[in-house]
Amino acid sequence: MDLVYSVGVLTIQHLQNNYQQFHDVLSFMSTVGDPRNIFSVYFPLWFHLSHDIGTKMIWVAVTGDWLNLIFKWILFGQRPYWWVQETQFYRNDSIPHLEQFSITCETGPGSPSGHAMGSSCVWYVMIISALNFVRPSSSSCTQSRFHLLRSCLWICFWVIQICVCISRVFIATHFPHQVILGLFAGMLVAELFEHIPSIYNASMKVYLQAVVFLFSAAYCFYLLLKLINIDPLWSVDVAKKWCAHPDWIHLDTTPFAGLVRNLGMLFGLGLSVNSELFVQSCKGKNSHKAIFKLMCVTATLTFLQLYDFIKMPTHSEVLFYVLSFCKSASIPLGVVAVIPYCVHLLIRDEESKLS
Repeated sequence: MDLVYSVGVLTIQHLQNNYQQFHDVLSFMSTVGDPRNIFSVYFPLWFHLSHDIGTKMIWVAVTGDWLNLIFKWILFGQRPYWWVQETQFYRNDSIPHLEQFSITCETGPGSPSGHAMGSSCVWYVMIISALNFVRPSSSSCTQSRFHLLRSCLWICFWVIQICVCISRVFIATHFPHQVILGLFAGMLVAELFEHIPSIYNASMKVYLQAVVFLFSAAYCFYLLLKLINIDPLWSVDVAKKWCAHPDWIHLDTTPFAGLVRNLGMLFGLGLSVNSELFVQSCKGKNSHKAIFKLMCVTATLTFLQLYDFIKMPTHSEVLFYVLSFCKSASIPLGVVAVIPYCVHLLIRDEESKLS
């Protein structure tokens, strides 16, 4: 692997030396690929357009990120910014310089890329869903327009994914082969859920079983690795050692932080879609009105952007994980149940006044 890593380092150096003027754009694309944006931007937008698409998006994102964690523990992928310091591949006087940025110091193993995997799976869901919305019935003229639109959307998909992948390589947090692996793994996960329609009407029991299974499987695998004297969290110490600035190390990038965050989202979604608030608002007579959807989207996006300012205390890891789970669970509760119900009451009151 040292040879593969060394070629990756040359690629990173080429990007950093020749495309430094695109730093802001590439940093933005890295943010676009951040799995956390699935829950704070893409999910609320799509859920109020189609409940099924929003539901599938959460299942795909959570399952994809869980698989990403398992693969990371299996593959033990290095990250560029620490590999150049740890490897014996170079002589001491020829260690290549890689510039670090504030978003470089991810603490989990590097392969496959979580950003590339999360971005590809959710954008795959969005492209497929958009095409299903506009799929024509017969007319040849309409068919030709559909094929043109399909080509444009898939070109857009690949442009976004390539930019996300390049951005992750540029900031020296991933090697090229890691983002490529993440890209295709995410697409496979999304395609798998195209053939699992049962998630759309899953009961709270199914959601609980899924949360318990995903957590138990990950934790048992963690204990198994510990049992054979392999530390699954080996990368955290290495990241802290070689990150240029200690302030760039964030607890929410550790492997368990992502697991807890995702399971909280899935649990919260289960509570929401099986609640009476959801039935009365998103399944009621106002749910098909454009004004209802627009008000829900506006209110939820505003709520989530403000909610993001609430930071979890990091002095205790256990407390951080517990509060992160609770915060994540509250996001779909707000998006799916509480805010739509409030909008429903508001519209109902307005209609009562008019009548």
